[in-house]
Amino acid sequence: MIESVWMNLDFWHDKWERMEIGFHLNEVNRLLMKFWPEMPVSAGETVLVPLCGKTLDLIWLRRQGYGVVGIELSEIALDALAAEFSRELDIGLSKSRSDDGALVLFRGDGVLLIAGDFFAVSPELLQQECDQDIAAVYDRAAIVALPDRMRADYARQLQRLTKGAPQLLITLDYDQRLRNGPPFALSDAEVSSHYQDGYRISLLDERELIDQEPRFRAQGLDSFMQRVYRLERR
Repeated sequence: MIESVWMNLDFWHDKWERMEIGFHLNEVNRLLMKFWPEMPVSAGETVLVPLCGKTLDLIWLRRQGYGVVGIELSEIALDALAAEFSRELDIGLSKSRSDDGALVLFRGDGVLLIAGDFFAVSPELLQQECDQDIAAVYDRAAIVALPDRMRADYARQLQRLTKGAPQLLITLDYDQRLRNGPPFALSDAEVSSHYQDGYRISLLDERELIDQEPRFRAQGLDSFMQRVYRLERR
């Protein structure tokens, strides 16, 4: 077990228990809808969304015909997401513990949600639970939720779980000296350092968001960049 993981579990559990979830969007991410058609993945294949929270993006992906796997620390978040699947798509999810008791699994038609430590999920578990390999990854708010000491481990674990499946990756970048995360700043150079050995990296979009994020300007930032990447296996 990676020691630094345990330094952050209580932080995220507390956020969900207090429902301090300003990072949650009450709508499907527009960048997902815009750029997902450029991903080399077909309806019927399975998409992994790491550190997914209760994002409605998973429901959108399932509605497009993809199988979906979401991994999230908080069981509270996945209880809420399971309710959304029932309400929006009439997909009921059963709930049980993994054989070792470390994870909670929600299973339904084309849906697998895993509550627990991301680093405790194994390729063998995904192989056991899914009828096919992960075909693509959607990372909207996962790697930027992690401090720098954890990001290399995260990137390796993600590639291990998915055999280097292509990714749609959304990052944020700003002067980390002026505020602490999450979300944490992730430079273009750091994206390359984590992924260039296994992937061809394409920058699909880059835009300045500081005028749309007054809370970050109030914290002293004068730039808050958002970047969208497509990562494809070399």
